Amino acid sequence: MRVLVIEDNSDIATNIGDYLEDRGHVVDFAGDGVTGLHLAVVNEFDVIVLDLTLPGMDGLDVARKLRHEAHKQTPVLMLTARDALEQKLTGFESGADDYMTKPFALQELAARLEVLARRGKGPQSRVLKVADLTYNLDTLTVTRDSKSIQLNPIGLKLLQALMEASPSVVTRQDLEQRVWGEELPDSDSLRVHIHGLRAAIDKPFDKPLIHTRHGIGYRMVDPDAVQT
Repeated sequence: MRVLVIEDNSDIATNIGDYLEDRGHVVDFAGDGVTGLHLAVVNEFDVIVLDLTLPGMDGLDVARKLRHEAHKQTPVLMLTARDALEQKLTGFESGADDYMTKPFALQELAARLEVLARRGKGPQSRVLKVADLTYNLDTLTVTRDSKSIQLNPIGLKLLQALMEASPSVVTRQDLEQRVWGEELPDSDSLRVHIHGLRAAIDKPFDKPLIHTRHGIGYRMVDPDAVQT
């Protein structure tokens, strides 16, 4: 399950992310409404955790724009410190599918998200494929030449970004935003994680799929389609 957490309280976001990742899910983060809406529109998530009170654009506006302007039906669970019935009804009218009041139990949050994700899935599995590499976005399983490949959550995020864009180049800045959001890492972090991804995806096989465009970024492409 791939989850987008739109929450400006870094402690709450970290707690949610750590708990979900420990359960094997992939988590992306946004600390404001504008960034969160952008990520929700340009990416495919199984479910979104959306805080009501956000800088830039509040959760109600994010939900409305997601539903009525972007026409995205990704399930949304809204978080708020307010327990008033009227506030909850407004959230549902804006496009939220579920509602939780802070403070909340992480176990209950995870259970609700998993239910929403199951409801939101279509009958077909979502599978990315480049050459003999496949990534099932529903089961988070990666195989190449029918051999199973184990990746950590950051590796899975990088892999999805590269496969979705294939054969186009993904810039370093876009990859960093995809993985770390606004909390950008030190200058070597992306290079280190790309090295690890290559070690898993390319090194055991005859032909590499990940290619560097020096000074720009990376791309993933079928080796038989690479132009010299």
